[in-house]
Amino acid sequence: MVSNGLLSTILTIRAQEIGFSETIIGFVQSGYPIGFIFSCFITPRLIAQSGHVRVFAALVSIASTSALVHLITYDPYSWGAMRVLSGFCFSGIYIVAESWLNSLSDNKNRGSLLSTYFVVQTAGYMVGQMMLGLSRPGEIGLFIFVSVLLSFALVPILIAATTQPSNDEPQRVTVVELFNFSPMAMIGGFATGVANGGLVFVTALYARSVGLSVSATGYLLAVSTLGGLLLQFPLGTLSDKIDRRLVIAGSATVTLIVCLAMLLVPGAQTNTPSLFAGFLLLGGFTLPLYSICMAHMNDHLKPQQLVAASSTLVLVFAAGMVLGPIVGSITLDQFGANGMFMMYIVVAATLAGTGIHRILLSDKKIVDGRDIVPIASTITPEATQIQMDD
Repeated sequence: MVSNGLLSTILTIRAQEIGFSETIIGFVQSGYPIGFIFSCFITPRLIAQSGHVRVFAALVSIASTSALVHLITYDPYSWGAMRVLSGFCFSGIYIVAESWLNSLSDNKNRGSLLSTYFVVQTAGYMVGQMMLGLSRPGEIGLFIFVSVLLSFALVPILIAATTQPSNDEPQRVTVVELFNFSPMAMIGGFATGVANGGLVFVTALYARSVGLSVSATGYLLAVSTLGGLLLQFPLGTLSDKIDRRLVIAGSATVTLIVCLAMLLVPGAQTNTPSLFAGFLLLGGFTLPLYSICMAHMNDHLKPQQLVAASSTLVLVFAAGMVLGPIVGSITLDQFGANGMFMMYIVVAATLAGTGIHRILLSDKKIVDGRDIVPIASTITPEATQIQMDD
C-alpha cells in the first residue's frame, strides 16, 4: 500500500513535468480503476489455476516492472497502458490477500479482521503519499523505491508456512438487480466512486495549480486520506444507530458546504491552514461513504444475497472511479483550481438529493440489523465475503 500510494502520487507530478495536460493526466490515471475492474473477473480464475503464492508473486513482479517503465517512456499511451496494468496487478494482490484473510477468519473475528485490514491499507497508502517530497518526481529515486517496496512485499508471502486457501469465484448480480435491491446503495456507490477517484488522482493536480510545493502536495493528499481514516469509525457507528441514508445525505451536505466555502470565502485556497482543513473535511466526509452505502445495501438483503450483491457494488464503485479522474482533470483544465470543487459540489448534491429522496419516498425495510464494517476503497469482491457474519 505504501508503494501504491507513492506511485499514484509521483506519476501525476512527473506527468506534469514532461508536459502532459491536466485532461491527459486524468485519462491516464483512469487506467488504474479500469485495470482494477478487469482483475476482479480474471484474477480469481488465475488463482484457481496456479494458486495464491504464484499469482501473488507474478502480479507483484509485473507491478514492479510497470512502475519502472514510466522512467523510459514519455507518451500518454504507454503510461495509460501501464496504469491499466498496475490497476490489474494491485487489484489481484488485494484479491490474494483478502481471500487468504477470509480463510483464516471465523464468524467471531471477521468484522475486526476487516476493520484492521482497512486501517492497514489506508495508513499504508497515506504514508506513501507523504513520501512524495523525499526526491524530485522527475528523478529515478522514488520510482526505484516503489519497485524495492514491491519486491520486499514478496518476502512474507513466499516464506509463509500457512496452507493456501481454496478460492471460489464470487457470484454476481446484475446492476439492474442491485438497483432493485437498494437504489441508494447503487447511486451512492457510483457517486462515491467518482468522488474518491477525483480525490485520489486529481488532488495532486489541484495542489500544483494553487502553487504548493512537491512535498506540500504529498501532505495535502495524506491529509485527505487521514480525514477518511479519522471519520470512518464515527460515521459508521452513527449509521448503526440512525437511518444510514440520513448519514449519507448529511455527510454529502457537509461536503457541499465545505466546497462552497472553498470557492466563496476569500483566501480559502491560498491560506495553507484553511486549505488543509478543507481537504481534511473533504476526505473525512467523502471516503467513508462507500462503507455506509454497502452497509445500507446489506441491511436490505438476505444472507445468501450478500456476497453476490456486494461484489456488484464493488464494480459499480470502480466504474465511478474511472470517471472521477477524467471529470476532475477536465474541470481543472476548463475552470482552473475552482474546477475540482465544482465537481464535488455536483457529486455531493447528487448524494444528498438521493438520500433525502429515498428517505421521503421509501420505507426502510431492513431485513435484520447489521453493524457496519469499515472497508477501504480498494476492496475487491473477495473481501466482501469477510463481512459475512453468522
